[in-house]
Amino acid sequence: MSDPIESAIFEKLSAVDPRGDNGKSIEPSDVAKALQPEQWQRMLPRVKAVALNLMRQGRLTITKKGKPIDPAQMKGVIRLRHPTAEEAAAAKAALPPVSDEGDD
Repeated sequence: MSDPIESAIFEKLSAVDPRGDNGKSIEPSDVAKALQPEQWQRMLPRVKAVALNLMRQGRLTITKKGKPIDPAQMKGVIRLRHPTAEEAAAAKAALPPVSDEGDD
């Protein structure tokens, strides 16, 4: 089952940067407003949390003043964009290895 916040993030990104290679970005508040127009402020922390998870997976880049940020420094005005190949590879390399062993 797809996460509606994740889907909304990628729908908004596809609208501004269809191929994901122009570096165009969106504001998290645009996603929150699309999901809950009347109470978008309440949705904003959840949008940022999903964006952070997507960044850790290498599927999204969070920027501030046009430059990728360290997730620990995620404060103030941020924007979301498709990652470059290098950013995606770095994020995936930072993930812990997946074990094929079963947990008995």
